[in-house]
Amino acid sequence: KLNEFTVKNRYPLPLISDIISQLRGAKWFTKMDVRWGYNNVRIKKGDEWKAGFATNRGLFEPMVMFFGLTNSPATFQALMNAIFADLIAEGKVAVYL
Repeated sequence: KLNEFTVKNRYPLPLISDIISQLRGAKWFTKMDVRWGYNNVRIKKGDEWKAGFATNRGLFEPMVMFFGLTNSPATFQALMNAIFADLIAEGKVAVYL
């Protein structure tokens, strides 16, 4: 139900066709472990309760972002673009989830 009430992050994800065009002629292709990356993005302090979930062992409030949250993909894309901004600008790196 949380995703229904969440304000959606409208950070634009790149078009796959644009990424393919950008990588034409590239010598190396790689894929980073996105699941590992997601699990290392800290949820804003004080907002952990918003992603809380209940199990038969109690209520848990995650400290890091995980798959399934509405804004996880856009947040992660924005973070990767910020980290690799210089390399993206030089055309050496393309980021796509």
